[in-house]
Amino acid sequence: MKILLLADPSNPHTIKWVNSLSDKEVDIFLFGLSKFDDSFYPDSIKIESFKTPSIIKSKLSGNVFKIIYISAFLKIKQIIDKFKPDIIHAHYAGSYGLLGALTKFHPYILSVWGVDINIYPKVSFIHNYLIKYSLNKADTLLATSKILKEETQKYTNQEIEITPFGIDLLLFKKKSAKSIFSSEDIVIGTVKRLEEKYGIDDLIEAFGIVRDAHPNLSLKLLLVGDGSVRQKLTSLVNQLDLGYVVTFAGEVPFSKVVDYHNIMDIEVFLSKTESFGVSVLEASATETPVVVTNVGGLPEVVEDGVTGIVVPLGNMNKTVKAIERLILDYRLRIKMGKAGRTRVINLYNWEDNVQQMINIYERVIKNNAD
Repeated sequence: MKILLLADPSNPHTIKWVNSLSDKEVDIFLFGLSKFDDSFYPDSIKIESFKTPSIIKSKLSGNVFKIIYISAFLKIKQIIDKFKPDIIHAHYAGSYGLLGALTKFHPYILSVWGVDINIYPKVSFIHNYLIKYSLNKADTLLATSKILKEETQKYTNQEIEITPFGIDLLLFKKKSAKSIFSSEDIVIGTVKRLEEKYGIDDLIEAFGIVRDAHPNLSLKLLLVGDGSVRQKLTSLVNQLDLGYVVTFAGEVPFSKVVDYHNIMDIEVFLSKTESFGVSVLEASATETPVVVTNVGGLPEVVEDGVTGIVVPLGNMNKTVKAIERLILDYRLRIKMGKAGRTRVINLYNWEDNVQQMINIYERVIKNNAD
């Protein structure tokens, strides 16, 4: 089968989908609007992208945006005529979804990811209209979690199927990893973009409280990722006099992320908004217990009291108690970690997710032919 995929070629999820589907002998043509690293894709993948850096796109005027979208639309029509896809599948309703809808090609599949539904429609009446237009032009709608499905349902009456971002269990597993920490250290941390919405400041504050309460323990905080609030977080660490026990690892290559998960004893995700929770599942796959907030898709991927602890958003007292419970109970950490991997194996195996997508493609093609 031949699939024209409209998606951000620089996004790790796009890279995973494209490469995995290609491995299953699905013929993929990827069209994008952003700059990307060619080395992430094999030469056999056909890719067309405007390669416009997002930092530049954010400063473009409305008229230039219109020119980009008109040019993108015309290019997609050319690709359709030449590639002759069986399906167009757009990932993200706000931009690629709109482009896919405007082609009027069928069958047309649209996957919503999170921000496109949780934030985009609320920006203005026009944004709201465009999201509804994109959703209602699709033959099949897909969402990554139950909570995202429920939010999407506010803008369409169409049925929505859940297709979670699964985990590569051969890559993400418990293993020894080179660490800058000693065997006596208890390493608490997170693997997340350093952005306001992910509550890293709350994690730093909670860590400081826990550390003050347990000066006899060698507690360390590891923050893996980079983003717009790094300087703000660095200032907070210095303000709390935690500089010597907090490590900013910065952005790391995807292939190295598993090592950082394995370095940590406990991972904490205090997101203020979260459509799914891939990093949480990666942690669980490496048998690392987690603490998460009760927002978005996080309570779906964590079984409270079994694979981790779910705490109310903004409740510092319960967050501190959850972290304390895990640092003081080694056996509980091991038990929750093992339960976490079992849950990922049963519900979020990437190979199963890829096969699910192929089954959807085959069903949609068959229904279109009928």
